[in-house]
Amino acid sequence: MTSTVVITGGTRGIGHGLVRAFLDRGCRVAFCGRSPAGVEAALTSLGSGTDAVGHRADVTDRAQVAALWAAAEKAFGPVDVWINNAGATTARKPLWELDPGEADAVTAVNLRGVVNGSAVATEHFLRQGRGRLWNMEGFGSDGRTLPGLSVYGAGKRAVTYLTGALAADLERERETRPHDVRALLLSPGIVVTDLLLHDYTPAEYAKARPVLDILADRVETVTPWLADRVLADRTANGGRVAWLTRRRAAGRFATAALRKRSVLPRELPSPADPERAS
Repeated sequence: MTSTVVITGGTRGIGHGLVRAFLDRGCRVAFCGRSPAGVEAALTSLGSGTDAVGHRADVTDRAQVAALWAAAEKAFGPVDVWINNAGATTARKPLWELDPGEADAVTAVNLRGVVNGSAVATEHFLRQGRGRLWNMEGFGSDGRTLPGLSVYGAGKRAVTYLTGALAADLERERETRPHDVRALLLSPGIVVTDLLLHDYTPAEYAKARPVLDILADRVETVTPWLADRVLADRTANGGRVAWLTRRRAAGRFATAALRKRSVLPRELPSPADPERAS
């Protein structure tokens, strides 16, 4: 059966990789981006004849997120999978040095945006009686910390809690209203995107690159694997699909001297808007 998938932040990075991966697997895909130009460019890159719909939406606005659902439903009928992928990051600075507006904007995307997408999707899924909501994890989801990533990490940690609490709400709802709706987590690991490379100084990048080359992967490596796991539909409510497990990370460090992985660019790319890059 052909699945209909909605992906927020689908114009770049992991989101766009997921759009491609699901299309390659015969799915119909609706995605959003913040700017009309970005949406149009993403559609053009997919080529003609694809079952894709692009929609401009700011995920921090609940009404615009609801309009994304409506656009997907109008184009393809009932939605089977919703992935809250849109994300942003701040400059790599201590919290007290961050511009308040920047901190607020990133928190709005990474937390409020996921709250909005989760609320819209689960409401409609419950009306349908079935659906899968996937929320994207990131650095900080497991409680680890790094200097300069306070706001980003806190938002991702909150998303993990939010998804678990939503899964519990769905279990309770099942007691009075039978349904097949699940809230789930996607953990892509460290993926080479604009968001990952944002705001390093050349010296910081030179220091971080050896470790990132061991642990990071390219979008085209990770996203097909994630799409396969989503479509396999074997993850229980509240569960997680994770690419970079502790076992895989340990194996890479153990074989680093032999494999000499190199996935990052040698030089930092030109600065880009870090929003919706994940």
